[in-house]
Amino acid sequence: MNYITLAAAAQNLKVGVGIVLLIFLIVIIGVVLKFAGVWVRAFMAGAGVSLFQLVRMTLIRIPPLLIVDARISLIKAGLSVPVNDMESHYLAGGDVTNVARALIAADKANIELSFERAQAIDLAGRDVEEAVRTSVQPKVINCPGENQSNTGMLDAVAKDGIRLLVKARVTVRANLERLVGGAGEETIIARVGQGIVSAIGSAPSYKDVLENPDKISLKVLNSGLDSQTGFEIVSIDIADISVAGVSAVSNVGAQLETERAEADKKMRQAEAEGRRAMAVAFEQEMRARVQEMRAKVQEMQAKVTEAKAEVPKAIADAFRKGNLGIMDYYRLNNIESDTEMRKSIAGTDDNQEDN
Repeated sequence: MNYITLAAAAQNLKVGVGIVLLIFLIVIIGVVLKFAGVWVRAFMAGAGVSLFQLVRMTLIRIPPLLIVDARISLIKAGLSVPVNDMESHYLAGGDVTNVARALIAADKANIELSFERAQAIDLAGRDVEEAVRTSVQPKVINCPGENQSNTGMLDAVAKDGIRLLVKARVTVRANLERLVGGAGEETIIARVGQGIVSAIGSAPSYKDVLENPDKISLKVLNSGLDSQTGFEIVSIDIADISVAGVSAVSNVGAQLETERAEADKKMRQAEAEGRRAMAVAFEQEMRARVQEMRAKVQEMQAKVTEAKAEVPKAIADAFRKGNLGIMDYYRLNNIESDTEMRKSIAGTDDNQEDN
């Protein structure tokens, strides 16, 4: 009985093992069929990738075909980048295809570019393929930019006050060493514009600028404007330069002098008006003082007249008291008559004095 039971258990075990092996075989066949095309493609291109790596890429959600195509391109270009590095770059959010193309372009142009630097440039948000292309074939930037000026020209003023309009073209080459953390095109445009305006502002006359525009470009080029940027300035060329029209605005110096003269004129007019108002006030004050003095004179004359009115009373009182004799009175009248005669001879009288 035990023998029969053991035989049945062994038979069941063989059936179970067979089923498991069959399932495992089916899984293997399915995996081989799924990745056979990618694996064969990599193998035939000499960029062999194991089935285990392909399965692992699928499990961590990396497109195997993307990695294999990038690896094939690198291998055919004579470059070798570990599969794990490409997987890490993809998982970090980078563009593996773009980095592969950049490495191939840099290698063919004899530019030293490691995968780590290309990876850093790509992860920094820069187009590494465009950077390599710009490093191989310099890029031309217009200064000022399209949205930086209504006229599309830089506005500068020479020392003689003449206003000039300038347009420049800046040829730059990407500097892969400074691309990460370096300033972009906007900084280059701003620095070049500032340098051109400063160079024209230091020129003695606008004629010097029109005769030798290359001096302006050389002065700006030698100022080291590409420091701390991701580019290297190859050349700065003055594409167009002209005087800002024929109106009064073209001569900023004359316009400023005119405005300054007008302001001085208004200021002097205000000062003169102030002095005139002060003179009028002073005149009114003097007239008031004259009136005041006349009033005082009239007051004194009234007091004199009042005092004269008391004289007859005093004489009468002196007669009554015996202090004044008749001869004294006659003598006083003679003196008064003599005084009036002298005044009439001199041409003055009391009426004239009153007037």
